Amino acid sequence: MNLPNILTLSRIVMIPVFVVIFYLPVEWRYVVSAAIFAVAGATDWLDGYLARKLDQSTPFGAFLDPVADKLMVAVALTVLIEEHASFILTIPAMVIIGREIVISALREWMAEVGSRASVAVSYIGKIKTTAQMVSIILLLAVPPGVIIAWLGTGLLYLAAVLTLWSMVLYLQAAWPDLFPDKGQHQ
Repeated sequence: MNLPNILTLSRIVMIPVFVVIFYLPVEWRYVVSAAIFAVAGATDWLDGYLARKLDQSTPFGAFLDPVADKLMVAVALTVLIEEHASFILTIPAMVIIGREIVISALREWMAEVGSRASVAVSYIGKIKTTAQMVSIILLLAVPPGVIIAWLGTGLLYLAAVLTLWSMVLYLQAAWPDLFPDKGQHQ
């Protein structure tokens, strides 16, 4: 157990705290739940930075980091769908969560066939993640209907478009392994 792994585990521990605070019957719940999500996002960056800087990358950390990220985002999007009760927010949230499931399954399958490197994280994925995190923070920070929530929704749509784009790039990279020519793979 090292500091980067502890930071990753802290993101998972933050999830139930985040949910409880989000559903408290008080006005400050919005800002505090947004702050918790922002701290989780910062620890995501920090644990990766420290793992590389201190040469403390571990197989456990490599496994747990994307799991913690996807759990935090999926839970945040789920509570936002319920809070906003609107298909306008539900559509990009479904795209983002659905893409994460597809890409996780694709990465797992590609690792099994020894082609994991061909579906490495792309630059477009980093832009998507930034738009997604900022949008979720904005949406969490205020009640539905506030102008900032509309800005957050717009950024969530941008994240959803980039999500689909990055999924297409991943699928293109995996295409030769998914549909090998006859005779090449048996």
